[in-house]
Amino acid sequence: MSGKRSAGLLLFRNADDGSTEVLIGHMGGPFWAGRDAAAWSIPKGEYEPDETPEAAARREFTEELGLPVPDGELVPLGESRQPSGKIVTVWAIEADLDPALAEFGTFTMEWPRGSGVQQDFPEIDEAAWCTPESAHKRLVTGQRVFLDRLARHLAERRG
Repeated sequence: MSGKRSAGLLLFRNADDGSTEVLIGHMGGPFWAGRDAAAWSIPKGEYEPDETPEAAARREFTEELGLPVPDGELVPLGESRQPSGKIVTVWAIEADLDPALAEFGTFTMEWPRGSGVQQDFPEIDEAAWCTPESAHKRLVTGQRVFLDRLARHLAERRG
């Protein structure tokens, strides 16, 4: 049996100064509260074998941010095995959106652990545009490879 699989979308845009920015989300819930370094993620989520990775990436983007996937060409950034063993597949889309409009999806978990109390937490509690350099520090380690692949794509596109 294969391991868990996740798919996501990494939005990128040109900033006013001509540099590139990417949209990432700070993971919600008590484990990530107050953390910045390695506490952010590309909007993504798990999917079952009966769903395509692209469909899952689009669904998860909408579920996590509460916003439709912007129009744009999907740029495949491939897949990467995370330290947990999960395989993550990511596409980039050149698009702009206002993260202030996001209505974050939620998940339920027992908190505090062992209390028997179920609480709802946002899957992502903040979304922000940042430079790839800033994103590299903020993203969980296993997702940083997608920033490198996006940089290569943009360099090839510029020629």
